[in-house]
Amino acid sequence: MHDGMNSIRKRQLHEIIFEADTPAGKLFDILLIVAIVSSAGVVMLESISSFRANHESALHAWEWFFTILFTVEYALRVACVGRPSRYIFSFYGMVDLLAVLPTYLGAFLPGSRYLVIIRMLRLLRIFRVLKLVKYVADASEINRALAASRRKISVFLYTVLTLAVVLGALMYVIEGEAHGFTSIPRSIYWAIVTLTTVGYGDISPQTPFGQFVASLIMILGYSIIAVPTGIVSAEMTAQRRLTTQSCPECSAEGHDPDAKHCKFCGAQI
Repeated sequence: MHDGMNSIRKRQLHEIIFEADTPAGKLFDILLIVAIVSSAGVVMLESISSFRANHESALHAWEWFFTILFTVEYALRVACVGRPSRYIFSFYGMVDLLAVLPTYLGAFLPGSRYLVIIRMLRLLRIFRVLKLVKYVADASEINRALAASRRKISVFLYTVLTLAVVLGALMYVIEGEAHGFTSIPRSIYWAIVTLTTVGYGDISPQTPFGQFVASLIMILGYSIIAVPTGIVSAEMTAQRRLTTQSCPECSAEGHDPDAKHCKFCGAQI
């Protein structure tokens, strides 16, 4: 009987903390977002020397308040998940942990507390909080498309890197040290900057032939921009509908609307 009551309470706590389907869950997440934004604001204000000099005590107190608040919240998340290790080592689990560690580390390593700005990453939860299911589905679709096209993208990046090496070496031969191309690595750097159409201008060809080659590289840069876009777009043709349902065991999201079990751990949802 006691175990049954604990199971029910654990389930209710999970729905409040991890779900955005209930009023209590949505309220919890909205308050959490307010706390995250407020804590990030405190860190930003603390980085302003004039403001910190006049309000150092208050800023320090608020920093520890948010740290303790997020520590309690993190502990509750771990406690209400059936498989804590799955949550702890998940993306959101690592972000939630990193949100509280810097303040504690700041007691031993001065300056590290400013890393609490990592808390802003937790705003990714806004997709769940506001029940933006279609955006969650789109994000999941992009992740799936990137994973499916990783080999093609790897080949593309290898090709671009090879082009940068060849073209950089070529420009080193054409321009030489007299025109700023003092070494092949520096020339490769110029080729990458030019090929990606960034164009810092810190190095530029001076000879007519070098300028002609640079023009070809710039045009080539524009032509290859669309390649990775096309690769990923081709993988996104198959659309899938997903929900924000969170698994009570591993806290994973991105399940199909008719799913009865978690696609990641097999637990009932």
